[in-house]
Amino acid sequence: MTTSLPFGFQKKLMMFSGRANPALAASIASHLQVDLGMITLKTFSSGEVYCRFDESVRGADVFLIQPMCANPEEGLNANDALVELLVMIDAAVGASAHRVVAVTPWFGYSRQDKKSAPREPISARMVARILEATGVDRVLTMDLHAGQLQGFFSIPVDHMTALMMLADHFADLDDDLVVVAPDAGRVKLNKQFATRIGAGLAIMDKERPQQQVAEITNVIGDVRGKTAIIVDDIIDTAGTLRAAGEAVQQAGSRRVFAAATHAVFSGRAYENLSDSPFERIVVTDTIPLRPGAPSTIDVVSCAPMLADTIGRIFTDNSVSEVFGGKNHVF
Repeated sequence: MTTSLPFGFQKKLMMFSGRANPALAASIASHLQVDLGMITLKTFSSGEVYCRFDESVRGADVFLIQPMCANPEEGLNANDALVELLVMIDAAVGASAHRVVAVTPWFGYSRQDKKSAPREPISARMVARILEATGVDRVLTMDLHAGQLQGFFSIPVDHMTALMMLADHFADLDDDLVVVAPDAGRVKLNKQFATRIGAGLAIMDKERPQQQVAEITNVIGDVRGKTAIIVDDIIDTAGTLRAAGEAVQQAGSRRVFAAATHAVFSGRAYENLSDSPFERIVVTDTIPLRPGAPSTIDVVSCAPMLADTIGRIFTDNSVSEVFGGKNHVF
């Protein structure tokens, strides 16, 4: 008698893309040298989302690539993308996938991570609970607005950062550099960025009198005559970023750049960026750019890093080695 049967079972990796960012999914698949799986996704005239896997996923490790962002070209808003991810997870679980991993580089509702006023929801926690209740086994995300959001989950969360790739983009700048943190909460992140490129560090004194409104009152640190790089995790309407750039310029900075992981770019973002003093604005492709982006925007792809991470998750190898064990820098 034996307590095990050596069937010679081999693991199988399958990747599927939602409609939120199919270009990123295709790029990740290309780096892994695998084709995206066949899947039917559509929105009924009633507004409800439909999903069906067009091939068997039984016994496979299924990676669902779907940032929770809007994609106007596909007719999706952020809430549509979230619901589409949920129905993809439910379909994969119901089709007997061995493991379901949500690859959501932009984690929706991440800024609603605490109560800022009475009777408000903690929406980021709600999204985490919904994902778990739907049956996801693991989440792969990037540059959460606060690293503590991982604590909303009871399943493994692989939290990656675009810090290194964004910093490397500025490595060729042969100037007297200073990295400017947009607020006190970003100081640790910006210090790591500054250390990587050998720059100084300055901090902005920012207050938020209300949602999506910020006031820059002071720049703490020496930026006069230097090339300033303002580094943040998100650019939304870009109103705050524009004000930050103008404040740094008024403080005597010679050149001004901006870098951020997530290019939400909602509302009047493009107009604000066009009217801002930034020489270049560097972002990643976690969120697809809608048409009409200013020519000053540079996009750095996070697909190679995500592909490497997915490969390590699938083969049960160390994810932290992607960053030399330093992916928890903030």
